[in-house]
Amino acid sequence: QERLEESGGGSVQAGGSLKLACTVSGRTYSSATMQWVRQAPGKGREFVAAIRWGAGNSFYSDSVKGRFTISRDKAQNTVSLQMNSLKPEDTAVYYCAKGRGIAEYDLWGQGTQVTVSS
Repeated sequence: QERLEESGGGSVQAGGSLKLACTVSGRTYSSATMQWVRQAPGKGREFVAAIRWGAGNSFYSDSVKGRFTISRDKAQNTVSLQMNSLKPEDTAVYYCAKGRGIAEYDLWGQGTQVTVSS
């Protein structure tokens, strides 16, 4: 059964860095789009970044472009999110998700908390 499991969340001061990882259990098809989505307290879920599992094309929201980098490792079946120059407004629960396209989701991880203090 396919499953997503996030790791790497934590607390950091503004300007710091964190790296999130998502381990994919089960087969992942080349057509899949792996994504990171976040939800801040009291707000709805927000698309952060996506990567095509097959081709490796990446996409970012304007709010994280230039600061975050998404990558995937086919051999390890993992998707990572390197987050640099973190801001307090990046504080949220970060979810790994899979779908056919950007902002299309058919599988979610349990989420990992990222807290950025000023």
